[in-house]
Amino acid sequence: MKAINNFLMRSVCALIVGLVLVIWPDAAAVYIVITIGVLFMIPGLIVTIGYYTKKVELEVPRRFPIEGVGSFLFGLWLVITPAFFADVLMYLLGFILMMGGVQQIALLIMARKWVRVSGGYYVIPLLILLAGLFVILNPTDARNTAFIIIGVTSLLYALSELISWFKFMRRKPKPPVAASLLEVEDAEIIDE
Repeated sequence: MKAINNFLMRSVCALIVGLVLVIWPDAAAVYIVITIGVLFMIPGLIVTIGYYTKKVELEVPRRFPIEGVGSFLFGLWLVITPAFFADVLMYLLGFILMMGGVQQIALLIMARKWVRVSGGYYVIPLLILLAGLFVILNPTDARNTAFIIIGVTSLLYALSELISWFKFMRRKPKPPVAASLLEVEDAEIIDE
């Protein structure tokens, strides 16, 4: 019964995540940033509360927990303005893709000095450069497209998990109970 629950739980969770990402990619991005913000706020709050509740020892100077307060404030900022941070991350990703494409094209141009480089080698770096440019010009569309791809992949995983369970795992042979009890009794007899 436990194996059935594990397979079904994984499938249901993947199915729910996939549907949410495909149907509401904008909301998913916002909620992911909010979740990250809460994860920053919790330790910051714990450290700050710990600072104020800890007994003061006369000989040991205490430092104000600037990291804890900073973590809490950054998390609060993420929770208050999640769409802004989602767009900032997309701009950063687009910039990284553009720099990667430019660097690969520059390396190919440099390699032409000592070896012949055909035009086919420029296709992938050019596509990377164009993808980065697309992300910078349309951060929301790029983010939504990425979440839809992740959502479809999650749905495919859920379907694969269900097929695997129906085809293979439910037909897995169960270990015989009587044989294992006999082995335990034989082991006890030998030990005596």
